[in-house]
Parts: sequence; structure tokens; C-alpha cells
Amino acid sequence: QVQLVESGGGLVQPGGSLRLSCAASGPTAGYGAVGWFRQAPGKEREGVSCISNSDDSTTYADFGKGRFTISRDSAKHTVYLQMSSLKPEDSGIYYCAADPDYYCSDIQNEEDFRSWGQGTQVTVSL
Repeated sequence: QVQLVESGGGLVQPGGSLRLSCAASGPTAGYGAVGWFRQAPGKEREGVSCISNSDDSTTYADFGKGRFTISRDSAKHTVYLQMSSLKPEDSGIYYCAADPDYYCSDIQNEEDFRSWGQGTQVTVSL
């Protein structure tokens, strides 16, 4: 099972940008998909974005369309989430997840991913 480590979180002002990284201990190319999820205090974890390794197809939650961009660097075994125009409601813990068999779809369920990172905190505040 692949090991995932997130980084890049932090404190940013509204309107600012952050780039999150998800580094895998093994080749991400061998996995079906890598997804980003987030969880705000008191709320359920929700899907943010996903990238399929077979064809680099991507999906985004409605709140991220036009603001978030997911990408991957196979040579570095890393998936990125570039976030811009951040809002306070984007605050939360961001997790990356991977699964060998998954192909990204518009409905991103955490049950479809078998490997998870520990998460990185994103805080959007003045």
C-alpha cells in the first residue's frame, strides 16, 4: 500500500493562494487515482478534486472549479493541489488519498480510496 504525506498547508489571508503537495512513497503512476479531500471542524470530510493516472483526467467539486487545480509529477511521485482566491470557508484539514483501482468520477467518495495521508491544515483568515 502506498504511503502518502501531505505538505504545503498554512495560514493565508482571504484571496491568497496555497499549493498543497501529496508525496507518495511509491510510483503514483501505478495507481488508479489520487484525490484530495478536506474536513472542516464539525463537518464531514468532502471531496475536493481527483486526478486519474491513466489519462490525467481531473474532477473538481463545485466550490473548487475555477479556483483549484490538481496536477501530478510522476517523476517525483507527487500530486499537487494549487488553490487560489481562497476563502475562509476553505479552511480545514486537507487529505490526499489514493487507490489502485479507482477512476475519478464527479462523485468523489472517501470509501473509494484505500490509502490516506495524515492531512495538512489550511487556515484562511485575516
